[in-house]
Amino acid sequence: MAVAYPHLIPAENPASMESSLSALSPPPVLLTQDELKKIAAYKAVEFVESGMVLGLGTGSTAKHAVDRIGELLRQGKLKNIIGVPTSKKTHEQAVSLGIPLSDLDSHPVLDLAIDGADEVDPFLNLVKGRGGSLLREKMVESVCKKFVVIVDESKLVSHLGGSGLAMPVEVVPFCWKFTAKRLQDLFEDCGCVAKLRTCLEKNQPFVTDNGNYIVDLYIKKDIGDLKVASDAILRLAGVVEHGMFLDMATTVIVAGELGVKIIPKQLT
Repeated sequence: MAVAYPHLIPAENPASMESSLSALSPPPVLLTQDELKKIAAYKAVEFVESGMVLGLGTGSTAKHAVDRIGELLRQGKLKNIIGVPTSKKTHEQAVSLGIPLSDLDSHPVLDLAIDGADEVDPFLNLVKGRGGSLLREKMVESVCKKFVVIVDESKLVSHLGGSGLAMPVEVVPFCWKFTAKRLQDLFEDCGCVAKLRTCLEKNQPFVTDNGNYIVDLYIKKDIGDLKVASDAILRLAGVVEHGMFLDMATTVIVAGELGVKIIPKQLT
């Protein structure tokens, strides 16, 4: 099913990227998914200005953005940047790149956050957390003046859950089966199946940076009003946070085979 994004605005070609990534319309060769992610990430970093406090996202797409920020700092093109990482992994990456770091206690309002997403609907609502960092991501990205989301075009969906992949919910380990059953029952009419996320190599529960588990919801039908669904999930005792990021993104940058496009948030 084609997804309607009537307000797509073509972006200028990102001149700040290496020459192998700069010619975008049309590309001279078929780009891989990772190359598309890198293009979107580099374009997002163009929003960064010296002196900013930045939310540093987690995941394969956000990694490219963090790498680019580190590179620009080394080159002296960015100065006085402070990063607030959304996971232990991003913290380690930023330290290795020499990016100065802080936290929300010291910086309760951030200028900008850059992160990827697992799904983006036509209203810029997101599914995030398939990498396991949804709680810290939501804490950081909910207090940013601007939240720029970077994706390749495969992440665009007609409705959240439309990819058929996981809708993550972080839960406390205590009686997680009970919580998973309640989550599944909550969306029973949508054909929901709840599964505990496990580490493939050990077949043990995946544990978040916060010491919690993740229950992945696989939903076959549109769940309808997302704010109602969000409230219902959060009312369940045992639930810590869910991976629906509603009305948070201010800009989505999409890299596809025909180039980079920018989707701005529509003011209502």
